[in-house]
Amino acid sequence: MGARGGAARRQPDREEPVDGPTSPAQGRQRARGKTPIDLDRVIHERVRLAIVSALASAQSLSFNELKALLDITDGNLSVHARRLEEAGFVACEKSFVDRVPRTEFKLTAAGRKALNAYLGHMESLIRRVREG
Repeated sequence: MGARGGAARRQPDREEPVDGPTSPAQGRQRARGKTPIDLDRVIHERVRLAIVSALASAQSLSFNELKALLDITDGNLSVHARRLEEAGFVACEKSFVDRVPRTEFKLTAAGRKALNAYLGHMESLIRRVREG
């Protein structure tokens, strides 16, 4: 269904492999010459960027901690966390505490590397815009 009010079919995001740098300086170096289109679409999405950023500053966060911190719904967090997990950026560990399910998220080494690459790319774009 198209322009007549029906739901348009969403095309899946094309994603390129992330083999980002290990430091912000390397991220800036690799980002030179890249365009905004080259942003890592897995991390660039607002909620996923928030998840990865929150996890970058913590050893781990529970599902409920992330949900409260980001002020999002269970479903929204689940979908985005799963996408990050599929990309290898986030590790999810499920357990029980006093018979209550507990889900913990941690940023993986690949996730930290991808975040550093993303930040380097953004810094490069900002610098290019400011320099005119």
